[in-house]
Amino acid sequence: MSGLAAPDSDHPAKRAAWRSGDAVLRGDKQAWLDNFADDAVVEDPVGKSFLDPDGKGHRGKEAIAAFWDRNIAAGRPVFQLQHSIAAGDECANVGTLMTQFENGAISKLFGVFVYRVNDAGKVVSLRTYWEFSEMEMVPPLSERMTPDE
Repeated sequence: MSGLAAPDSDHPAKRAAWRSGDAVLRGDKQAWLDNFADDAVVEDPVGKSFLDPDGKGHRGKEAIAAFWDRNIAAGRPVFQLQHSIAAGDECANVGTLMTQFENGAISKLFGVFVYRVNDAGKVVSLRTYWEFSEMEMVPPLSERMTPDE
């Protein structure tokens, strides 16, 4: 079993994946964007979806910044990774992404998050594999509680 992505990993894609997750956790949009090459593409998820109706990905920093604003900034995403597997200039992280929204609702999805980097260690491709039909939504606590009778 491969070790999880870490800031001191000897693999450049694992380091880039760690920087990405760290920036997301801290809500640092600029650090997240700085981790990408100028011509990078984000496919989250891969293929056509409500997040990407054309299924062509979010290409270039401007589109990736807009992706952040529409999707990442809406909540507090936290990754719980079980495995990180490196090969060539890529790594695949397997785990769960949970996002808590302002109203207290939580989304939970299991996926594979594949990072490919260039020679400078910048992400040129982030491809995520997850299924909307498998996403678990937990309503806010106030909606899950029943008043005492």
